[in-house]
Order: sequence, then structure tokens, then C-alpha cells
Amino acid sequence: MRSFKRILHIAACFLLLIHGKSSGQSLTPFEGEKTSWHGFDRYDYLMDMETFALTPIKATPEEKTNMNDKNTPKGQVRCIVIVPHNAARGNPCIWRGYYWDHEPQAEIELLKRGFHVVYINIDPGKQWEAWYDFFTKHGLSAKPAFTGMSRGGINEYAWATTHPDKVSCLYADNPAIRPESFARLDLLVKNDIPVLSIVGSEDFLLPTNTAPIEETFFNLGGRMSMVIKEGTAHHPHSIKDATLIADFVEQNIKPPVSDPAFADTTAFKKTYYYSLENSYNYLKIENTYATCRGPWFTPTYAVYMAKGKTMYGIKGLTIITPNHPAPGKPWVLRADRVLPRDATVEQSLLAKGYYIVIPPITAQSGPVRKDWDSFYAMLIAKGFSKKPVMEGAGAYGGEAYEWAIYNPEKVSCIYVDNVAMRSLMEKKQPIDTLAPLAKAGIKVLHVSGALDPWLATDTRVAEQRYKALGGNITVITIPGESHFPRIPRDPEPIVAFILKNTRQ
Repeated sequence: MRSFKRILHIAACFLLLIHGKSSGQSLTPFEGEKTSWHGFDRYDYLMDMETFALTPIKATPEEKTNMNDKNTPKGQVRCIVIVPHNAARGNPCIWRGYYWDHEPQAEIELLKRGFHVVYINIDPGKQWEAWYDFFTKHGLSAKPAFTGMSRGGINEYAWATTHPDKVSCLYADNPAIRPESFARLDLLVKNDIPVLSIVGSEDFLLPTNTAPIEETFFNLGGRMSMVIKEGTAHHPHSIKDATLIADFVEQNIKPPVSDPAFADTTAFKKTYYYSLENSYNYLKIENTYATCRGPWFTPTYAVYMAKGKTMYGIKGLTIITPNHPAPGKPWVLRADRVLPRDATVEQSLLAKGYYIVIPPITAQSGPVRKDWDSFYAMLIAKGFSKKPVMEGAGAYGGEAYEWAIYNPEKVSCIYVDNVAMRSLMEKKQPIDTLAPLAKAGIKVLHVSGALDPWLATDTRVAEQRYKALGGNITVITIPGESHFPRIPRDPEPIVAFILKNTRQ
């Protein structure tokens, strides 16, 4: 008998070990008499509004899956926990911002995936903080995901912007937002909190609430994805097939990917780069199309910008990192201030494992060669390729040329777009000093609009002089295009040129 008990004890310890590894932390059962919510165990509580004491109660049969707040005693607030059949690793949970049981398909799908669902029937304040303490002490995740519809959006943004360390991601559905929360959206970006917003194209809150939130996230480099249901208003909320929502939440409760070796978090600020191109997805049950855009629907790349010390916010060295770096860490030194959202060439190169590096702006006088020399040396020391691609548009193309002329042994090739062959780095202009590049065998590609005024005065002159020096230069002209717009470009011939000339 003792040996049998010993076997049972060992088996129990083994199961406990497995459970501990699968959940990540111990889970204390919730107190009270359970009822059922869409097939899952439900626990109800009353919180005292002043003392924050919680008393278990039982939902009445008449409430079914809903909640009748009319029966809540004065000075009390209703709270609910829904428990999954099998808790996922880390005991994740999703916190609904308001309107219990309205369009609950996202919560139901997440329950099936091991999430708990938590709810308190009041707007954010000290009661929310007490409720957070309660369910986290029971072992639920300290960074819940949030779902907020309409007024629930007000609540989730209010909590997230005042407690950015206590939230993993937001699903905002036709949300509203208060001015004080809007003013703190930068904290969501700083804390790398992604947002998925599902809205109707005719929702009255879209132009005044969601659209400004989206614009702010994009401008700050945060991650916000949009699903705009064509031909729907404020109601109905959500989408009937909640797989997309659950996938978003499940993916974004995971720990962030570690930063690359060069990106010391004390020296670099992290944001994100992604295209703003729209895609169109058919919602079968709703029988309408949804316009989708943002990082959930397009390749997304981490951006690391060196933190500056100036009060004027002058831009530091910026490195956009591929998700899967190519062997040898090839990179493009893109002379410019920013990388536009529709930069098709750079997006193609990022997908192929190239880093995009944008020089810092350190002086009012423009680019400084010694600064470029400095960050080049730093990147080489971090394992980057010793021969980057030089790239630039307009006058910045001239700056790319100028650095290459002084460092021909450190360049693989040059690609410029509607270039103005002039530079602020040196008194001598690059159009007059091409010989070092030709001697080093540096291949050059110019892309110009056929109507660009710089085509005849700079590109054609550079072409003639470079060929006379024995250099290899290719010019592609775009019919009907002037100096602007310069993008988007057909990336295929440009990327093929760069790939051919950067093979190790």
C-alpha cells in the first residue's frame, strides 16, 4: 500500500510539474458558486465601491449569459470571471471594457484557447485597480489583453494610457476616446502595445476618434491595424467569425522578440516600419468587404533610432532591421531623413534580409562626412557588411555619391533616384569628382523621371562623364514623370541590380 501511495505521490508531483510548465504560474481557484456562460464556468462578485472588498454571489437564472445591473445594491459594483476548460501557458486573460455579453464571439474563441475573461461593470478608477489586484493575485496574467466596444473603447484606452505596464494589446471596436487618453497615446507606442481596431465605414466615431488614433500611431511608429467594414455603421460591433481577433490577441500576449546585438535599449528608441497599403478581405457571414491595413496585414520591421541629446529633437542614426537578416548582414546606406511608407524598393530589400540605415542629422549645415565615417565603423564592428549599397533621392543622392567618392573601397554599388549631383559635405561637387568610383569599378544605377529637370543637367552629364572614365552606369527613365513623385518604384529591376552587385 505504501508503495502504491508513493507512486501516486510521484505521479501527482509530475502532473504538477507539467502544469507549472504549461501555465507558467500557479492559479488559485476563484471563490464562490459557479454558473455557466456559453459553456464555461462563470464566477460573479460584488465589489464595495469604497472598501473594494469582494463578495462572491451567484448569477440568477434569469440573467442567463447576461448581467442584470438593476439588482446590484447601491454602493456595489458587479464583477465577473469566466474560466476556460484548460488555462493556456501564463494564464492569459482578456478584459472587456464595458457592455457585458454584447457580441461576445471574441471572448468565446479566446476561452477555447485557454484565456480567462474578466469584467467589472464600471468605468476606470480605483475600482479597476482593485479588480486588477484581485484577479492577478489569483494567478492571471499581469498584462491582460483588452476588448472595448464604443464606451468600452474609452475605458480600455483610459486604462492603457495610465497603466501602460499592465496591458499587452488592445482590440478596439468602433471606439471612442477621451482627450486626456488621446494625449497619452505616445505611452502605448513607447511600451510597444499593439492595437487592432475594427470599425464600420459609416461609424459616426470613425472620423473623429479612430482615424486620429490611427494617424497618431503611424506618425509615432506604433503598431495599429485597421479593419474597416464597408457599409456598416456603429452597430453591429465585431465580426461574426472572431478568428482574426483571437489570432491577434493570442499572438500579442507573447513576450517580445529580443532586440539585435547592436540595439542597446539605453541608446536606441524602438518603433516600427510597415506599408500603409490597403488590402480587401471578404467577410462571408456579413457579406461585405473589409478594408484592412497596418502591421497585422503586412510585413513589419523593427526600427531603432539612436537617442539624441539635443533639445531640438534632431534625428539620430536610424536602422530598420529585416526579420531574417541575409548572410553577411548586407545593408543600404540610404541618404535621407526618413523612409516613406510606400518605399517599394526598400521593402523588397528588407524582405530579402537587407538592413536599411539612414544617417543621423547632427548639424544645421547638413550631412557631415565624419559622422558617416563614425557610424560606418560602428556597424562594421557589429558585423555588418563592409560594403554597403549607397542610395539617395534628389540632393540626398548627391550626398550618397560624395561619401562613396571618398570611400570607394567601402561601397558595393550606387542607386540614386531623380538625383541632383551636388553635396553639402565638400566644396567639390560629385559630378566633377567621379574618377575614384570609376577606378574602383563601382556600378551605378540612375532612375529618373523623363520630365525631371535634373535629368539633362545632372544624370545625363554624369552618365557621359562616368562612361568616359571607363565606369559602368545604367540610366532608367520613367515616361511622363517629373521630379515628384519619386516613389513608389517598380522594385524588380532596381532590386535585381542591387542583389547582383552585393553578392559576397
